[in-house]
Amino acid sequence: MIGGAHGKILHVDLTTGEIRVEQPGDDFYRLLVGGRAVIAYLLLRDLPPRTDPFSPDNRLIFAPGLMQGSNLPGAGRHAVGGKSPLTGALGSSEVGGWWGHEFKRTGFDALVIRGRADRPVYLWIHNGEVEIRPAEHLWGLKTADTQAAIRQELGDERVRVAQIGPAGENRVRYAAVMHDVNRAAGRNGMGALMGSKNLKAVAVRGSLSVPVAVRGQVTQVARWLADNYKTEAAWAAEGIGRGTQDSLMHWAYLGGLPTRNFGQAVFEHPELLSGERNYEMFLKERDTCQACPIRCKQVFEYPNDDPQRRLDPVYGGPEYEAMAAFGPDCGVTDNLAVCKANELANAYGLDAISTGASIAFVMECFENGLLTADDTGGLEFRWGDGELLLKAVEMIAHRQGFGDVLAEGVARMSARFGPATEPFNLTIKGQELPMHEPRLKHAMGVGYAVAPVGADHMMNMHDTDFAYDGAGLRRVNRMLERPIGPLSPKVLNEEKMQIFYHELNWMHFQDCAVNCHFYPYNYDHMAAALSGVTGLTYSAGDILQVGARAQTLARLFNYREGFSADDDRLPRRVMQAFQDGPLAGVEITEAAFHWARRRYYELMGWNPDTGEPTAACLAALGLAEMVSELGS
Repeated sequence: MIGGAHGKILHVDLTTGEIRVEQPGDDFYRLLVGGRAVIAYLLLRDLPPRTDPFSPDNRLIFAPGLMQGSNLPGAGRHAVGGKSPLTGALGSSEVGGWWGHEFKRTGFDALVIRGRADRPVYLWIHNGEVEIRPAEHLWGLKTADTQAAIRQELGDERVRVAQIGPAGENRVRYAAVMHDVNRAAGRNGMGALMGSKNLKAVAVRGSLSVPVAVRGQVTQVARWLADNYKTEAAWAAEGIGRGTQDSLMHWAYLGGLPTRNFGQAVFEHPELLSGERNYEMFLKERDTCQACPIRCKQVFEYPNDDPQRRLDPVYGGPEYEAMAAFGPDCGVTDNLAVCKANELANAYGLDAISTGASIAFVMECFENGLLTADDTGGLEFRWGDGELLLKAVEMIAHRQGFGDVLAEGVARMSARFGPATEPFNLTIKGQELPMHEPRLKHAMGVGYAVAPVGADHMMNMHDTDFAYDGAGLRRVNRMLERPIGPLSPKVLNEEKMQIFYHELNWMHFQDCAVNCHFYPYNYDHMAAALSGVTGLTYSAGDILQVGARAQTLARLFNYREGFSADDDRLPRRVMQAFQDGPLAGVEITEAAFHWARRRYYELMGWNPDTGEPTAACLAALGLAEMVSELGS
């Protein structure tokens, strides 16, 4: 068995109570590594085509990679996947914290859950032992209360808990799977899938060592990070409160801060939602993930006699995406209301992006007279209403009143409300756009379109990282015969697509190794670390091939489920130019978009017209035999 693996995948059937262990061969680990590639492969292999996402047959998969348990900084992550209840496509969401590391130390490499329990249950996994335990007493609890109750019941405060809140129990289509209370596997509705199985939580505790073949190679990479993270990751490591919130003012300055459902060029008062203002008002301390020295997570606290105006530090603090989705996207300038909305999302187990975007969509429908208070149970969905924002989040989590409609997400609401709402339907494959403006980052817009899970900003490239001579360009130029210089974010050309191709493979690789995207590692660092963990030899090109495998397997799954190139589209609104603001006159033309999408298919070795992976592509990636065994 190669290093980094126990050689065991745990399968649990909640309908029958059957527990079994699968023992894959070395090639499974060598080719796929973990995370998204493992999820896509297992769904292709085991899930019957066109299965309803809420069917007991759907699989809920927790998939760390070979790095987890190695103590490599940045490897405190894992992936959660299945067929998405929100989109019907691949669901694959990554999350940090401590759960993935702890799970690997129980002696398993992945967890696959099928079936549906006849009453609420939770799983208790510890050093190779597995129990299905009753959870009726936990059903309905918020996430902090659930974690506390499980730890008390098991008599161990170091138990790590993956769980759903009331939103997952109520099958909100964009419910999250929460870890350590405030880390969300947030996109694609994996919490709704978990709730459909009557599974409240998966608690893990382990003390088994994960085999590392050549510890010195891993240590060398870790030492490089220790020596360089304060300069190479200064945006997160240096100064009080650093983290993704700091970027809100930057995107506002560039015109890239989505405002009023991406319909307004400039947000009037970004300074009211700035990271600096939040840190001054709310910052209690900084938190971190397993083996991470950077500590980019903020913990907010704000005492108040009014519980709706109080921040509980157990739920951490918002990242940029939550600040933007609940703030500018909904026109809300009240930073306390925005931070409280994020707290409620963590407490109830909701994806902050889709929650904010769904509320913003209804606000725009209301503004245009397509919905009235008669349709919404008497509520007026007005831009900027922080009190309404909090009420809406509560209603969504419990599917109360109009919250039952909001809980279905933007695409289903648009279909329900009629064609006049289609211009406001900013979804791809049924998933709401993240809080990054394609009119500023053109290749990222293409990345939204082709992401297997629907619009996603993580399995993507951010053009602004390549607009100057920095680490991003150095990373890509390492693989190119002819170096590329800085490129405008607002262009789609051959050089941009070369960067796009390499960076998407890199990002997907990181979601197989399940490493933090915010780390300043380059291709060679991760190749060396993976080689050290496994005892095999991986080059920079080899790890990019892992990412290409993940993309290709995901593509095969979506293709089988009825998706095609027609679904790789970008909403018209975010292609059209604003008339004012920093991005005035900037557009993504249909011709440029379709050329770029076709060029991406060509670079991947897929059919340039349909996006279907070709036999030559499968052979080049070493997937031909694996895929042939699936009958695909």
